[in-house]
Amino acid sequence: MKHWQIKLGCAGVTAICMLTLAACSLSDKSPGAGQAEGGQQNSNTGYILTGPGSYDSADTAVVSDINRLENTIEFYNMEIGRTYTLRYDGTSTLYDRYGQALSIEQVNEGDIADITFLKSQKKLNDLQLSSESWSNKEAQKYEINMERHDVTIGENIYKITSDTLIFSGGQKIEMMDLNDVDVLTFQGIGTSVYSIVVEKGHGYLRLANDENFVGGWIEIGQSLIQQISEDMLVVVPEGRYDVLISHKGGGGTKDVIINRDEEVTLDIGDLEVAEMQYGQVLFAVTPSAASVYIDGEKVDISGAVTLQYGIHQLIAKAAGYSTITTYLKVGQASAGVEIELEKEGVEEEEDTDTDSTTATGYYKIFVDAPEEAEVYLDGNYVGIAPISFKKTEGAHVITLRRSGYETRSYTINVDDEEKDISYSFADLSVSGSITQ
Repeated sequence: MKHWQIKLGCAGVTAICMLTLAACSLSDKSPGAGQAEGGQQNSNTGYILTGPGSYDSADTAVVSDINRLENTIEFYNMEIGRTYTLRYDGTSTLYDRYGQALSIEQVNEGDIADITFLKSQKKLNDLQLSSESWSNKEAQKYEINMERHDVTIGENIYKITSDTLIFSGGQKIEMMDLNDVDVLTFQGIGTSVYSIVVEKGHGYLRLANDENFVGGWIEIGQSLIQQISEDMLVVVPEGRYDVLISHKGGGGTKDVIINRDEEVTLDIGDLEVAEMQYGQVLFAVTPSAASVYIDGEKVDISGAVTLQYGIHQLIAKAAGYSTITTYLKVGQASAGVEIELEKEGVEEEEDTDTDSTTATGYYKIFVDAPEEAEVYLDGNYVGIAPISFKKTEGAHVITLRRSGYETRSYTINVDDEEKDISYSFADLSVSGSITQ
């Protein structure tokens, strides 16, 4: 072992110390529990001088907010339901799940991350997207059940809890704000969903000067078809679309841009209103005992069926077979349609040709608030809140609108219990206002 002689010129004193692998020790005090790994500790005060690798705490949490102006990130711990904020600087390191470096612009609300930080100074040391987490990005085919609080994606079912964070445009929203037309990214660990991010949301389309087209059909893009009703308000995925209006051979196409959470009015008063034209449709249905309904009315398919030009809803059903519901477009003098139903394992109940809406008594859905808001059920106007309407089982979209306020829509799952149900929704926000 080498000895080094150090001369302190100011005092003319020679000091000898032992040089090991590190520097000459000035104190025999061992690092205490309060010293951060990789950090430096002042032997007099215990104050930690932060630097690369300085931390005393670790966690797995969801990124719930990023403030790039103040250089802070808010995290949410799902296990204990706690939110806390850490600052970051040039010494904080960010990585993807494979250990590749990230910039702060590549970290988003909803990400699940393994983090280390210096608790005493609320400073982020490093962040790595969790390798234990899973992500289903930009999902379009999913089924959220708000009664069971779960989501089915493909063949997998994941649990949605009250702690699941949901984001749209960087802002937290409620699960009822989601619509089944939204494109969503799901992230979680195990069988639990930790976060849902709206990648592509929805807006609203209203028709103006549509008197000549009520009862006709509106086609928005390639997948959204709906019968035109008076004062309708349609929930539409954000994007640009060709909108086809058709009724009795008249109509036309218009271009429209739908922005998230905004309402667009489309004036169709200048479209051509044509004289009534009819086509003859011959049906070949298997099994032959199947019943066929056009626009809700049962038709006799033993001969040609006369239908107006345009789009019609077609339903074919038979005991022991899966029911088919589709749309039939009539645009020529004569046409043939072949329908083949698929057998199912359990026989359906025989068709009684009885429409339940003709019953004298039925259970209701009440919308009590917000008062004076226009209420739409699945795009169809039902009245001004407080209002009630017939209860029908299944998923429905309730849209609330009031002049001067932001339009909102909510997805509800209606059960089959023999009782009325009531909803009181939050007050609408004044147009142009910003909610935190």
